[in-house]
This record gives sequence, structure tokens and C-alpha cells, in this order.
Amino acid sequence: MPRIRVLSDRVANQIAAGEVIERPAAVVKELVENSLDAGATRIEVEFRHGGRSHLRVEDNGCGMSKDDALLSLERHATSKITETADLDALGTFGFRGEALPSIASIAKFELQTRPAGQATGTEVLVNGGKLVHVRECGVAPGTRITVAHLFGAVPARRKFLKSDATESAHIIQTVRLYALACPQTAFTLIEDGRVLFQSPVCATLEERVAEIFGRQFAADLLPVDASEAGLQLGGLIGKPGVSRASRHEMIAFVNRRPVDSRTLNYALIESYATSLPKGRYPVAVLFLGMNPAAVDVNVHPAKREVRFRSEGEVRGFVIRTVLQRLRQSGAPAAAPETMNSESGRRHAPIPPPGIAQPFPWRASQPPSSVAPAPAVQPPRPEVAGRLAAPVAPPIANRDSESDNPTGAPPSAFSVPHGAATPRLPGWRFLGTAHGDFALFESPAGVVVLDRRAAHERVWFERLQAQFARGEIASQRLLFAVPVELDPVGSALLLDRLDFLRRHGLDVAEFGRNFFRIEAIPAWLEPEAADVFLRDVLALARDGRLDERTPRLAEEELARLAAQKAVRLPEATSEADALALAGRLFACAQPHTSPAGRPTHFELSRGELAKRFQR
Repeated sequence: MPRIRVLSDRVANQIAAGEVIERPAAVVKELVENSLDAGATRIEVEFRHGGRSHLRVEDNGCGMSKDDALLSLERHATSKITETADLDALGTFGFRGEALPSIASIAKFELQTRPAGQATGTEVLVNGGKLVHVRECGVAPGTRITVAHLFGAVPARRKFLKSDATESAHIIQTVRLYALACPQTAFTLIEDGRVLFQSPVCATLEERVAEIFGRQFAADLLPVDASEAGLQLGGLIGKPGVSRASRHEMIAFVNRRPVDSRTLNYALIESYATSLPKGRYPVAVLFLGMNPAAVDVNVHPAKREVRFRSEGEVRGFVIRTVLQRLRQSGAPAAAPETMNSESGRRHAPIPPPGIAQPFPWRASQPPSSVAPAPAVQPPRPEVAGRLAAPVAPPIANRDSESDNPTGAPPSAFSVPHGAATPRLPGWRFLGTAHGDFALFESPAGVVVLDRRAAHERVWFERLQAQFARGEIASQRLLFAVPVELDPVGSALLLDRLDFLRRHGLDVAEFGRNFFRIEAIPAWLEPEAADVFLRDVLALARDGRLDERTPRLAEEELARLAAQKAVRLPEATSEADALALAGRLFACAQPHTSPAGRPTHFELSRGELAKRFQR
């Protein structure tokens, strides 16, 4: 019979590390949180090879004495809380005391620290949980922690790490979140010796957003500041019509802590339901302030998930606030069921207990009611003469559903399955329903076709074939389209300039974080080039545009391009509808769109007879 024994501290720390430290970004998160809790006003993060081989986090915080430095490597040693009741009034990011011993147990860990009042500092070196040495050192006031050979003591965990590009993206996203949470702290992020972004101390959240995301991005945001019954909501939200292809730029904080909250995300998406097209997501940097006792941050080891005591109250408050701000900007937003007669009532701000610093959006001025924003700028008109040479007939012909749906030159988009559109014998076009659906009578029954999904499938396979042959039609622009990106997006774009150029999108660097789109694929409108480029970078941030797997990268690019290329006309003729159906069923996979949605369904004659009890 096996005997029960107590695990050694080293094994216990390595087990705990599996919960707290999932990847290099988790190390950066824990160390940056400790720096902020120590009162740092300057934090520098450096990493190499996606954080596997080297990580360094250095700050100018309060530092630690020799005794505290050694004690910090013991499990559950913390200066943040002393009693269980302290969890109801948390004013710090960390509180468990598990991060440092967990990191030190699975890597080569070096801690150098010095309080401002001491002449010398302390250096502690731990390798795989074993203490190597403790000695004096010369170091500036603050703390410097270096982590090398992460997961070296547990190689099985190292095998589960993703590519360097993916791990780097997670680190960049983590640092960016905490830079947004604390504009009063200067941040520097260095990857493989290259400075990705360097932001000084910012007086307001708007300045920090402009530093990280770019001035062009910040100009598309509206300020939000509201209080109601112990809840505060502030930050920035996108103007109506400003959207992204992914949720990466829907950023939420609860009491300055970055969180992933379904409650906040769905409230934000619902608020923009009538302002954005389906499949697009709003842009927001929102800070929710509340009594710490009303939110549980101890739900998950990573502390990214939170649980509210009153989910409905929080959700309703966010929806009411965002809708009110969108209305002030002129958005045609409809009120959901949560709206009531008191939705416009404003209360005096109630600062939640336990928060040591003011909220970022109120860093330099006292709270005030939201000032009406100027009217939404109208969409840009068609830019005449933007292309260096015409690539398509007028828009009326471009949206035709004939063999060449974009009207591009035949050399650019020829029908992939022969010169003539495949025919469907015995099919008869009956009409359209609700604009997007075409109805056909077939020898076997009735077919309902989703025109948009069918177009996307045709375009997807057509673009895939062009990518495979290397025959991508590109058109140079007479007037280049300027684009300003955040430092993260700039780094991703610089690594993919050749890939995009090979696929018809020519982008040139024009300065720090500034670029010019000089050529676009023939199917893309110049006015949509900026949005398309940002959507491509969103795919790169998701790790779905990795050049090391060119076939998968081209498939993702073709899927996005197919969505952008489709522009359905309001009306369709019988010839156009039959031509679309013929091209669809000539595809290799005609039954689903590139996104996996059905393109059509059929009601057989037997099913129709059964429905009418014949």
C-alpha cells in the first residue's frame, strides 16, 4: 500500500507554477504587477526569443531589504494582505505571494534590489528552485529581476509553448494592458534588442492611448465618464462606425485590473448593436470602478477572470452609459430593455474603497459630466482619380452577379472553371427574399441560396487559386493612403511587408509607426485599404498569419479578402442569379462559406408534399 508523504517545497512550488505561470507572458504579468504595487514610476521590460531564453523587468520602485528579498521567495509570503477580510478591500494587483517562488522554481532566477535609503543592494540567484548565492551588489534604487531558461526545470511544460511570434504577441499585449492601466508610469518594451514602444509618463488616458495605438486611433475615440449608485465607468469608446475584425481592441479594467469579462464584453457589443455591421466589434478602453467587496478577483490563478456580485446591475449600467454617449455623438442607437426613465440620471462620483490611485481617465482633472461631442463625421466621399489607372467600370456594373462580379479586367479575375459559367439544367429563378436570399426551382425541389455566402465561397476559391499561381492583380495608387499604427502593429507589419507585397498589398514605411499604402489588390477599394490592412494585422496578432506556414497564411488572407470583395447589389436579374448558382456549384466546397456558414439548403419535392400533407 503506497504511503502518504508531504511533498518537498521545491516540488510544491513547481506544481504551483503550473497554475500561475502558463507561458512567458504570465511571468511578465506577475513581475509588472509587483513593480506597480511597489510604486514604480518607470518600468522597463526586455525579452528575447518570445521570453523563452531571457526576460528582464526593471523598475524604480521602493525596493527590498536583504531579509525581505529572501522572504519574498517563500510561498505565500506577501506584503499585500494579512487577513481574509483584506480580500474585500484590495488596493493592489498582487496578493497571494505565489509568483516569485513559482518563477524561481522553474527557471534561472536573479533578483537585484535596493531600497532608496541603503548604500548597497542585494542579489539573490536561484536556479530551478535551488538557492545558488546571496550577496551584495551595486544597483540603482528599485528592483531588477532577470529570468532565463524558462521551464528549464520542467521541460515537459516547455513543449507546450507556441512559436516565438505567438509568445511575443502575448507579452506585448500584457505590457500594453498595464501601460493603459497606469498612464502615470513610464513603460519601455524591448524585444531582441529592438524598442517596440517607449511611452513617458502621461497626464491622461488619451495621451497613453495615442502613445500605444497611435494618434489616428485616438482621434476615433469618444471620452466616457459616468457614475451611478456606487459604480463608475470611464475611458474611451469608438465613434459609431469605427470597428475591428477581432475583439483585441475591446479592453476592460475593473478597479484598474485588466480583466476578461463576458459581462462587460457583451454589454459593450449590445450597446453597438445598431451602430456596427454584424461580425464587427467595437473599439473601447473602459475602466469600471466599484467597491472591491462587490467583485471577486480570486476566481482564477491568473486573476484575469472576475465575478460580480450583481451581474445585471453592472451590465445595465454599462449599456446605459455607452448608449447615452453614442446618442450624444449622433449615433442611431436603439435603447434595449434595460433602459428606463432614470437612465439619464447622474450621481455624484463615489470613489470605491481600496483604490490607492485615481482612475486613469481622471488623472489630471476632477470628474465632470460628459460634454456633448461634435457630430459624427460623415463618411469620406468617393475619391476621384485615386487610382493611377482605372481598374474597373462604374460601381453599377461592379456589383453585378455575372461571371465577373467585380468588373475587374479578365486577366485579373477570370472564371476559374472555364470561360463559360457552368449551367444548371432545369433550374428556374423565382426571385429574392429579404434581399440576401435567392430562391430557385430545381428538378428535385426548391433551393434557397444565401447570396453573400455564395459570393464569399466563389471569391475564396478564386483567390486561393491566384495565390497558388502567384498571379495576384495589383494596382498602384495615384495618391498613397497614409496609415498610423501602434508600435505593436508596426512591428507585426514590418515583419510581413514582403508577404503582403507578394499578395497585392504594397505598404512602405514612412516614419516611426507611419506607413503608406502604395498599391492594393484589384478587387479592393482605395477607401477600404486602411481597414483591410488593420484587419490583416488583427489576424497576425491572433497568430493566424504565420509565414512559416504559407498555405495556412494564404488561406486566412483569402478568407478575409473574400469578405471584403463582396458587394451585393440590391436587385439581381435571373441571368445573374443563375450565373452565381452555377459558379457556386462549380466550387470544390460549394456547401459552406469560408467561415463555415451554409451557402444554401434544399427542400425536396417529397418534403414539400409532406409539409402540405399531400
